[in-house]
Amino acid sequence: MDNRRRQRNLARIALATAIALTPALAAWAQEPAHSERVEAPRDQDAEQFVQAQGQRLVSILADKSQSTGDRMLAFRAAVDDVADVPRITRFVLGKYARTITPDQMRRFAAVFQDYVQTAYQQHLADFHGDTLTVTGSVVRKPGDVVVKTTITGADVKEPTQVVWRVMGSASNWKLVDVGVSGVWLAVTQQDDFVSTIDDHGGSIDALISRLQELARRRTSAPAADH
Repeated sequence: MDNRRRQRNLARIALATAIALTPALAAWAQEPAHSERVEAPRDQDAEQFVQAQGQRLVSILADKSQSTGDRMLAFRAAVDDVADVPRITRFVLGKYARTITPDQMRRFAAVFQDYVQTAYQQHLADFHGDTLTVTGSVVRKPGDVVVKTTITGADVKEPTQVVWRVMGSASNWKLVDVGVSGVWLAVTQQDDFVSTIDDHGGSIDALISRLQELARRRTSAPAADH
């Protein structure tokens, strides 16, 4: 008798639990499985911009039919066209962008333009590829997109994953940073520049002098043709 009573109680508990869980189970059943969930939105316009302009930069560096000097001139002109250099210029100053004087900004902008052109050239030339392929994108917020690519071909043994942060809309986009293996070029420059200014007691002129010296060394160094 006790066993039968115990079984009836268990049955009632099971039934009550099933009734209580029915709405939750129904809602869960309507949710897509992981493989069916909608992925984060992509931005096709941003992807098309990077496909065209990223390939443009890679192709210039891979063009061995031109001398090193001609390639560098073409690459620097392309960077000025593709990248939002004024935005990057202010970004890399970090907290000091709020205190820099107009005269300092004029001098810094001039020397930084040369610096960032060289940095992009060295960054992309290290990949030794000639073909860029867009593999996707992530919209951080409207008008701010990270586009994922691979660089292959030429002397590349394994595809290199490169991400490009671009800002804009429709057909009007500008490059603001390039990243590889989680390291962003402009973010690294900001850390370096702010540290240099901090180490010199907040002197922005010290950073300008350092970049001017680097530019002089590059100018005086003999160019190696490949």
